[in-house]
Amino acid sequence: MRASRFFISTVKEAPSDAEVASHKLMIRAGMIKRLSAGIYTYMPLGLRVIRKVEAIIREEMDRAGAVEMLMPVVQPAELWHETGRFEKMGPELMRVKDRHERDFIIQPTSEEVVTDIARQELRSYRALPRNFYHIQTKFRDERRPRFGVMRGREFTMKDAYSFDRDAAGAEKSYDIMFAAYQRIFDRFGLTYRAVAADTGAIGGSRSHEFQVIADTGEDAIVYCPQSDYAANIELAEALPLLGSREPPSLAMQVAPTPGKATCPDVAAHLGIPLHKTVKSLVIATEERDAAGAVKSVQIWLLLVRGDHDLNEVKTAKLEGLRNGYRFATVPEIIDHFGIKPGYLGPVGMKKPVRVVADRTVANMSDFVTGANQWDHHLTGVNWGRDLPEPHLVADIRNVCEGDPSPDGKGALSIQRGIEVGHVFYLGTKYSEAMKATYLDETGKPQLMVMGCYGIGVTRIVGAAIEQGHDERGIIFPDAIAPFTVAICPIGMDKSDAVRQAADRLYAELSSAGIDVLLDDRGERPGSMFADMELIGIPHRITIGDRGLKDGKVEYQGRRDAAATPVAVAGIAAFVKAKLGG
Repeated sequence: MRASRFFISTVKEAPSDAEVASHKLMIRAGMIKRLSAGIYTYMPLGLRVIRKVEAIIREEMDRAGAVEMLMPVVQPAELWHETGRFEKMGPELMRVKDRHERDFIIQPTSEEVVTDIARQELRSYRALPRNFYHIQTKFRDERRPRFGVMRGREFTMKDAYSFDRDAAGAEKSYDIMFAAYQRIFDRFGLTYRAVAADTGAIGGSRSHEFQVIADTGEDAIVYCPQSDYAANIELAEALPLLGSREPPSLAMQVAPTPGKATCPDVAAHLGIPLHKTVKSLVIATEERDAAGAVKSVQIWLLLVRGDHDLNEVKTAKLEGLRNGYRFATVPEIIDHFGIKPGYLGPVGMKKPVRVVADRTVANMSDFVTGANQWDHHLTGVNWGRDLPEPHLVADIRNVCEGDPSPDGKGALSIQRGIEVGHVFYLGTKYSEAMKATYLDETGKPQLMVMGCYGIGVTRIVGAAIEQGHDERGIIFPDAIAPFTVAICPIGMDKSDAVRQAADRLYAELSSAGIDVLLDDRGERPGSMFADMELIGIPHRITIGDRGLKDGKVEYQGRRDAAATPVAVAGIAAFVKAKLGG
């Protein structure tokens, strides 16, 4: 591509609302233009990157035996009523009506549509297994769209859906997709981790996230450097940090702690380690009648060590909390503890509550907790002697750096990541709701067993930039860069020798199948180089009269600190070698 025939529109300043590097750089590089909050036009440079991402995905999905189709963006609400998601999905689901006042949705995902297709088309065991995929626009009405394409409302996603006869077949399909995703992300050239994850709103029982490693990532990834263990922090198991409970060695006492309502402040005031304190969190569950009115409320007290954080995803999976919980109101807390939040604890409550202790807390002795008296805490608290054993002991905390790995092979580390892919084993969640059955060998109807597999196509672009950038701009991997090689001729409009050398090299690289941009716009060298660095082209070749007199051109990789002189006659071979060709 000749730059004069393309469209490059770079700017020096990013908009004031751009918070992360990818948002700033995509705007500055002219890859996206904001149309509305969380909605962008993908300009030619940005679209080239997207198309390269899509091409890799298609090749590997086809290789894995998936079959491409294209499902509509707008879907009838009737299908979503069948699964109950029309009501459950919340305001992120964009609901619209047509001229006949019929309900439709703008799809965030396509489980309902593809399951409807499967129940009509896959009627016999002979039609299974089957995997359908499409690459399509999605819409989620985010409350606060931000970070450019990283958390937009409209985006492009590849979603695939497998249908099998039984659980064993579905597990095999899952493994095939997992391997395909590994090949896809390897080919992208990004540093990533596949981590065990919570199934979330999609549902199902087996799940892995594909996380691109980046310091700006919103997700915390837990892994063991000594083993293959890796999980999202929402799912990572936190082992008890105390092997057993020591016998009491202190008497329980009331200690004045004026104005010290947090565990760190209490520990500093009392001169004790933070890990000797226990924090109290109060939640509530509700039982409702058929009309939806609240019949009764159960108050729960969750106890975690003072230096640990509650894991709400794990908590929501506990018996009695699986149908949902909320944090208790101040009046409810006063009613059960006799005091407003700040000095709460499990000793001397006004009314019974259900106590859940984290595994580590259950093994603590001589700990410090709120006294249920304003400006006071209790020291030397012990299970059994000072308060009853907890009703439930469970893993309800986030793991911390240095915790023992659940596989017993070392200590855990934590890094940040950006979720760009997710694979789920769905089981019969959707096929049962939508009565998607097939006839087995005996002629009996059986539920299809499903899996679903998503990749955020446009999010990949943002994640790649978050992982690869510097003060000069974007650093794309070869495979998804808008152009792989940039030829920058200095004074091309004034020098026949430069123009001819540039044209010859452009033709040679193009004929070799290399995606090359010849910058023939007549820009000054500084401006030309700045544009090529900003838009992230991985390889740059500079051609000038001075070098040509010595039979040389200059090669510089996007991460290289300085240019390398290369003989004109050997530059094409040199570049091909750099590209692994």
